[in-house]
Amino acid sequence: MMITFQSTASPDVVMLRDLAQYLLGLIGKRLGARGVISRDELPRAIDRLETAITEDAAAETTLEALHCSTSNQRESRNRLSQRAWPFLDMMRAARASDADIIWGL
Repeated sequence: MMITFQSTASPDVVMLRDLAQYLLGLIGKRLGARGVISRDELPRAIDRLETAITEDAAAETTLEALHCSTSNQRESRNRLSQRAWPFLDMMRAARASDADIIWGL
């Protein structure tokens, strides 16, 4: 199932339900049939998602250093930063425009 996030500040962001649930969990929200990230919640939500992305990148770098050599190259994983970037960009635009983000309407 697809979830569409909407804001007057940016184009819609569409993602699979599992990813939406995961990203919302990172920022302290729950995925319901309908929901909102209010403009007042955006600064903290952005900080939490940026922190999660930074921690994921650090963990990936550590794993690569431990398990990969030039003769044993791993395929690049689909990192959190790649999956979360459109949503993070939407949140930043909404914060700059003092707008809310909604889903389920």
